[in-house]
Amino acid sequence: MTKPKLVVVGNGMAGIRTVEELLALAPDLYDITVFGAEPHPNYNRIQLSPVLAGEQTFDDIVLNPRAWYAEHGISLHTGKTVVELDRVRRLVRADDGSVAHYDRLLLATGSLPVMLPLPGRDLTGVIGYRDIRDTETMLAASVGGGQAVVIGGGLLGLEAAYGLKQRGMEVTVVHLADWLLERQLDPAAAHLLQASLEARGLRMLLGRQTAALLDDGHGAVTAAKLADGETLPTKLVVMAVGIRPNIALAASAGLHCERGVVVSDALQTFDPRIYAVGECVSHRGVCYGLVAPLFEQAKVCANHLAQLGSSRYQGSVMATKLKVTGIDLFSAGDFIGGGDCEEIVLSDPAGGLYKKLVLREDKLVGVCLYGDTADGAWYFKLLREQRAIGDLRERLIFGETAIGDVGVQGQSRAAGMRDDDEVCGCNGVSKGAIVKAIKENGLFTLDEVKKCTKAGSSCGSCSGLVEQILMNTVGSSFQETPKTKAVCGCTDHSHAEVRKAIRDHHLLDHAAVYHFLEWRTPNGCASCRPAINYYLLSTWPREAVDDPQSRFVNERVHANIQKDGTFSVIPQMKGGVTNAAELRRIADVADKYQVPMLKVTGGQRIDLLGIRKEDLIDVWKDLGMQSGHAYGKSIRTVKTCVGSEFCRFGTQNSTQMGIDLETMLANMWAPHKVKLAVSGCPRNCAEAGIKDVGVIAVDSGWELYVGGNGGIKTEVAQFLCKVKTAEEVKEYSGAFLQLYREEGYYLDRTVRYIARVGLDYVKARVVDDAANRQALYQRLLFALEGLPDPWAARIAGAQRQEYIPLKVIA
Repeated sequence: MTKPKLVVVGNGMAGIRTVEELLALAPDLYDITVFGAEPHPNYNRIQLSPVLAGEQTFDDIVLNPRAWYAEHGISLHTGKTVVELDRVRRLVRADDGSVAHYDRLLLATGSLPVMLPLPGRDLTGVIGYRDIRDTETMLAASVGGGQAVVIGGGLLGLEAAYGLKQRGMEVTVVHLADWLLERQLDPAAAHLLQASLEARGLRMLLGRQTAALLDDGHGAVTAAKLADGETLPTKLVVMAVGIRPNIALAASAGLHCERGVVVSDALQTFDPRIYAVGECVSHRGVCYGLVAPLFEQAKVCANHLAQLGSSRYQGSVMATKLKVTGIDLFSAGDFIGGGDCEEIVLSDPAGGLYKKLVLREDKLVGVCLYGDTADGAWYFKLLREQRAIGDLRERLIFGETAIGDVGVQGQSRAAGMRDDDEVCGCNGVSKGAIVKAIKENGLFTLDEVKKCTKAGSSCGSCSGLVEQILMNTVGSSFQETPKTKAVCGCTDHSHAEVRKAIRDHHLLDHAAVYHFLEWRTPNGCASCRPAINYYLLSTWPREAVDDPQSRFVNERVHANIQKDGTFSVIPQMKGGVTNAAELRRIADVADKYQVPMLKVTGGQRIDLLGIRKEDLIDVWKDLGMQSGHAYGKSIRTVKTCVGSEFCRFGTQNSTQMGIDLETMLANMWAPHKVKLAVSGCPRNCAEAGIKDVGVIAVDSGWELYVGGNGGIKTEVAQFLCKVKTAEEVKEYSGAFLQLYREEGYYLDRTVRYIARVGLDYVKARVVDDAANRQALYQRLLFALEGLPDPWAARIAGAQRQEYIPLKVIA
């Protein structure tokens, strides 16, 4: 019996996803024909930005190669635009004369970029940004560098601007609104985004309007003229000001169209034989331009084409993710709020962190995250489920781990998820489906999981969570996908690749690293220079060249800068122990330099706040104490309780243990700050359970814990081992810290390092392998031996110019 004919007009993501869903439900129901206007098989349009930036190739983003169509008996016509739809004779005709008859028709014609009606918009070098052809045009224009103007500071505009910058062009973004991504971010988050993009070399002109594009006399664009008269020289103009549904074919056939092709909850048009999905669709008056709603439509449409008819599409709640390497932002729902809403905000501009939650009637209705988006999926789930959050409110801003929804504290978020929890919102993939695919197909890399399950293959925002699930499932067999985590925009190389190159090729300074790894920016940037500096010093102690200008200001001047430009000074008090002489000197310094505040810190130290930069060296000299390293990516403090010396519950001398550890680790630099604590009994008064290394005394010795963090997202440390002697405490904890120093990525705390490699891996290297543990310990001692105290070095005259204030000459 002849199969009914299904014709699909549109070979993009929405149309072919519908076909995939249909094949899963009813693989032999239809004889399928697909028309695509582009000469390519189905590819991931969302990943055009990484292709432009050089992070992927076109082959990397092909979703369904031609062999897939042949395997499923699909007749594919590429490079053919359907120009006629005859609803009476039920046929479509392409621009080359090809004709296909249908019993059911699926319209997935997508959208077209909006081109502003500016004088000069038809000049050579003026393009939109919608498909691989536009991307190839930009790649060709970027050869040899030059200047580019991107009109529009939305998602596509910023991704285009970043990609062109990565290709060596000088890029100016002209945006009509007063802040970037005004539909996806509030002003506070947008300000952080702008600062980050400007640090990457992009120029932003906000609240500005383009008036005309100027001709070079030969039909090519040469400049963009703004409404205020400023002229921007350029050889390329990218208009990224929005999209409009491509409804020309549907409208010419008499289908009911408003802004898009109007469809029912079954994705059925006015003509019951014709369905429509994707960006060309208007559903309940809404047109969607993000991939997750389109895939939800595809699932429902396939259900009806398969003659099941049990699904309804009722609209989507959308979330946003920007695809710019090193920038994490997420927004969903009504994140602006209004008079009937409440807001919970956590803002740390200096740290590049911003979180805003909008509540209405005890429910989460909007979320805006910048800098830390790890909980984006969880917030999005709360938003979609409209769960009452009254019982979560107190800790809601700190994320899922703080709430306690993830089971055992200290484990990664992925480990605490249920099998039916959704991981990939774009493709509707649950944790259980990912774990099942990993086990049944023997998957070991993130790319393999993406290809097999499609999780993380669309917008990519869940890739980190997918990677966590993979690591938790396969353990030490996990293989990091090359170049998925570039150090910064100056290179495609990952942190691991940079560290390996420094180690394998004995690179000793920044210039050698940049030359050997062919850095795009000859002198690096504010993101990569501190990382490279740390990797050099930790790999080749006593050989590598320390570049003070590659350190953050706190590390350069060895004190913490405050919001008024003054500094805080925290002298070392090993184990939190001091004496009367030190206290007198601190008091004398406070009087002499009129220190406005003295404060006891959480790490059991005394902080002198409000000291002028030019007084720092004299303050250190008068204190006569060593640096407490409270300002750098380094050893901070070793907190202790009283222990067996005085406490009636103490089982070991925790105070002396803390002093010994702090003495051993003095002046130690690390990927991030490192905090330790030693408690004299299981009552844990020193809070060792939330430190990078926690030591808890028991009757028979000491228990060691690693990977704790008491910061914004509290992480409980995980049990490493139990030892008997104080010397073993130093050896095991020192070996762990050296492993972290050698393998941790710059700015990763120990908890993130352990989440990446797995606690079993750490135990295998530190606990189970005695020879390796001792080697690690000896390398740590070698690296730290003879290191000068930075305060003493500055008192002796090193880099004194750093502390001399600039004089204003009238």
